[in-house]
Amino acid sequence: MSWQSYIDDHLMCEIDGQTLTAAAIVGNEGGVWAQSESFPQFKPEEINAIINDFAEPGSLAPTGLYLGNAKYMVIQGEPGAVIRGKKGSGGITVKKTNLALIIGIYDEPMTPGQCNIIVERLGDYLLEQGF
Repeated sequence: MSWQSYIDDHLMCEIDGQTLTAAAIVGNEGGVWAQSESFPQFKPEEINAIINDFAEPGSLAPTGLYLGNAKYMVIQGEPGAVIRGKKGSGGITVKKTNLALIIGIYDEPMTPGQCNIIVERLGDYLLEQGF
């Protein structure tokens, strides 16, 4: 299965009639493995800051999580495993696996919980597969 099919079939899928706004799988070195057409253009330092927060949980909280000209207020997550952010009526969930970051971005009417389920379910599956 290609990485793009994980985006198309598992991240950009419909859940309770809702769909993520954008999604990507980014390697721990910062390279994009696959992404939705709607995923924002981001700077390498934005991904590096996210990777750093997994190594040093809480490092993004004072400044926020930036991704593609958008700033997300970091809210509760799971240190070293999941970062969650909020921006207006939308937000972001980032799940870390052994080799990559699974990133989902949502807007209302999707709920934060729905986004978390989609992103974290795929992340848990990839962890089980050794990725």
